[in-house]
This record gives sequence, structure tokens and C-alpha cells, in this order.
Amino acid sequence: MSAPYDIVVLGLSLSSSWGNGHATTYRALVRGLQSHGRRVLFLERDVPWYASNRDLPDPDFCDLQYYHSVEDLLERFTTELKAAGSVIVGSYVPDGVAVIDALDRLDLQQLCFYDIDTPVTLAKLHRDDEEYLARRQIPLFDIYFSFSGGPVLDRLEEEFGAPSAMPLYCSVDAERYGPTDGTPQWDLGYLGTYSPDRQPTLEKLLIEPARRLPHMRFVVAGPQFPDSIDWPANVERIEHLPPAEHRAFYNRQRFTLNVTRADMIAAGWSPSVRLFEASACGTPVISDMWDGLEQLLPPGEAILLARETDDVIKYLENTSDAERAALSASARRYVLAEHTGTARSGELIAMLDTNRNAARRIAQQG
Repeated sequence: MSAPYDIVVLGLSLSSSWGNGHATTYRALVRGLQSHGRRVLFLERDVPWYASNRDLPDPDFCDLQYYHSVEDLLERFTTELKAAGSVIVGSYVPDGVAVIDALDRLDLQQLCFYDIDTPVTLAKLHRDDEEYLARRQIPLFDIYFSFSGGPVLDRLEEEFGAPSAMPLYCSVDAERYGPTDGTPQWDLGYLGTYSPDRQPTLEKLLIEPARRLPHMRFVVAGPQFPDSIDWPANVERIEHLPPAEHRAFYNRQRFTLNVTRADMIAAGWSPSVRLFEASACGTPVISDMWDGLEQLLPPGEAILLARETDDVIKYLENTSDAERAALSASARRYVLAEHTGTARSGELIAMLDTNRNAARRIAQQG
């Protein structure tokens, strides 16, 4: 029998990045865990929309297995789950409430939750929407890892009863994202799945600048945008861009745009992985504004902030090549120092170990 896994992750998807941002987050984090010598089993619900769009069906940095139902999960993987040092279940896992209840009954060594959608989760719970997590389950987790930091962590502990809420931001795989040679093809680009609450900002910060700057070139990559959108002639559309093509995509832009979902803006301290991917590639980011961003990438030094269409037009028309290069270099330094998968997985390991050691001391005292 092989040695127990250090960590078992039950996440939305590792195999497919189609229509979700979870896959790239898990890939960077789990690759980082491997670099720290941790053995990871990733368990993914086998669903048709990901099964037909898998861009990483056989990862070389962990063991990826699929299950078909909660019953199938327990029948085939209970031994691995009980033997693992830590089990982490993520947000938006299908039948998440039933999965968490089943895991809780196994009396695992350490059960944690990784919320890649924290502001969305809390908004859903406020509406009594328990699609993938029930409010009563939050106190069950040894650690509630949150994609958002700042005040939301206090809410999780004080309002929802999480024993320990800790930030675990997204990260970038520095070996797969970096500068490349070549001349930029687009002046401004955006990468992301369509979201109704992001669309007004995309209209204001990319589509309207494109209308007013017909001599410049723009691009929007991502699925599920409705046919009703009136794209200017100088905006190129790419329906889906797999992660393997993200690096080349960022490197073909003079600037890239970051647009944040409304719930994330309200919560603050909720960086998108696109911030780190583009910065690692040396592509300057123009971003909408939210609390906590300045603690990740200093505005004016490593990122540009925009409220209105005119802000974007000013950056596109007036930023010199030397200024753009300085922004790129600064952002890349910050990201490589603090926001890689290796750095983030090191934070995760430290938090798991600290929590486990504290629980052991309490048990010994009791």
C-alpha cells in the first residue's frame, strides 16, 4: 500500500478551465505543493461539461481522480480521505452540502474549506441559498481558507462561527507565465468569462475606449458572452482561451484590463488570478478599484487604476514605452516575490501545520 496523501483536495475542477477560474487557481497551488514535497490527491466530480472540455486530463504534479456521486466518492476513496493529513473541500463543488456532511462523518484528521468565491458565498448564504455550503457547516472546518482577505475574515469568524478564517489568495505558476519576445498585437485586452455584473465595467473600460480610439486594437477572450453585445469593429473576440495559451495572449497586449465582480468589489481584498498572470508576463494591468488592491500591487508603481473611460484613454494614449516598461518590471518583481504558486502553497502548508499543532497541544492539555 502506498503512503497516505499529505493533502486531499475536492474541488470544482482541475482538469478543465472551461467557464471557470477555479482550475487555474488549483493548478498553481497544487504544483506549488508538489514543489514543497507534498503528495496531493485531487478529487473532481465527473460532469459532462468539463469532461468534454478537459485541457489538463492527466496532470504530472498530483493524482487526479474522478467520482460520479457522493456515494461513489465514499465507496472508492474513504480510505484515502481518512489517512490524509488534511482534506480540503472547495466552493462550488457539486452536491457540496452532502459532500461536506459525508466528510464530517468520517472523523478526518483535518477538514478545511477553500472558498474561491467568498463574497459570492456569503451573499448566497444571506439569501438562504445553500447551493454548495450550508451555514451550519462553517463551524465544522478546522480552517476556512478564503480567497478574500480583510474584514470578511472577521465576518466568517464572528458572524458565521468559523473557528479560524485565513486568507489564501490565488497565485500564478511562475514557470508557465513570463515575458516573451514579440511586438504587441493589441493595445488593450481582457480575459474572463462573461458575467452580467462585470459587463457594465467592461463596457466602460474597454468597449467605449475602443469606440473612441478606432485606430487602436482591442481583444476580449472568454466564453458565454451574449450575441446581443455590440462589439466595435476594432475589438477582436476569442471564444475560449485555454491556460496553455494565456502566456502568449498577455504578451501580445500593451495593457491588459482587470474587471472585478460586484461582490468581490464590495468585500475588497479579492484579487483575480489575472492580476498575477499578466504581471508575471510583464504586461501592465489597468484595473477597476477596490479596497486592499494597494496592498498587493502599489498603484502607479505596479498597476494603473481606472474609474472612467477617460482614465483608460489617457493611459493608452499618454503612457510612454519607458513608463510601460517600468510598470511591467515593478509588477513582475512583486508577483514573483509574493504571489507564485510556490509562495502560496508554502503559506498553506504553514497554516495547516500551525493549526494541527495547536489542536494537538489542546488535546494533550485536555
